[in-house]
Amino acid sequence: MPRVAAAAATLALALTLAACGDSEDTSSSTEASSTTESTTTAPADSENVNLKFGTLTPDVAVDDREGTEPAAIEAADLEAAATDAGCELQVDLADEGNNHLDDPDEVPEYETSPPTSGDHFADFDEAGAGAFADGAFLDTPPPNRVVHSLEHGRVAIQYSPDLAEEDQLALKGVFDEDRPGVLLFPNDEMPYEVAATAWTRLLGCETYEGAATLDAIRLFRDEFRGKGPEAVVF
Repeated sequence: MPRVAAAAATLALALTLAACGDSEDTSSSTEASSTTESTTTAPADSENVNLKFGTLTPDVAVDDREGTEPAAIEAADLEAAATDAGCELQVDLADEGNNHLDDPDEVPEYETSPPTSGDHFADFDEAGAGAFADGAFLDTPPPNRVVHSLEHGRVAIQYSPDLAEEDQLALKGVFDEDRPGVLLFPNDEMPYEVAATAWTRLLGCETYEGAATLDAIRLFRDEFRGKGPEAVVF
């Protein structure tokens, strides 16, 4: 790349980081510049985490299980799929704000469970400015980092740790089919067996209903991925 173009690209990236927290909503992840790329490599031989635009904390293990490939989606649209699966679909939740917190241990009392917006941890010396990495995980990431990921346009698929492993692997198969911009992890503090979140959007399923639930999760992912108020490329 010519030196002038490279310098311009570096300046554009710096300006994007400086504006984090004040930018307007955008519907396409390709329209916003990325945050700082990680200098840390992903766990060896793992395709299940991407540290380019997010951070992996040492207390969260990557889920390298092989998922079950899902069947073709049969539902016509997201609303119909949520109804068929018996899930609660909320797509216009209140925006709880997006202030940056400098204490990684400070977790606000979010108004929804799982959280869908609100103040969150940020550190501009970390990849993704402190947002959690895209990936599949065996442990629950810090919610104040996941909310930052949602702000960046991510979709977080979550399930009860008590969900049968066969069903966990079915959800892992949904992750495997389209990894970019998606997080998958267990969550024992939500009132659902399976849920998916995006910024101010929530799909909550009290029970896992097989293919119907998978269809709802996939359509939610496809509808809202990349639509956070600070959409970052994935």
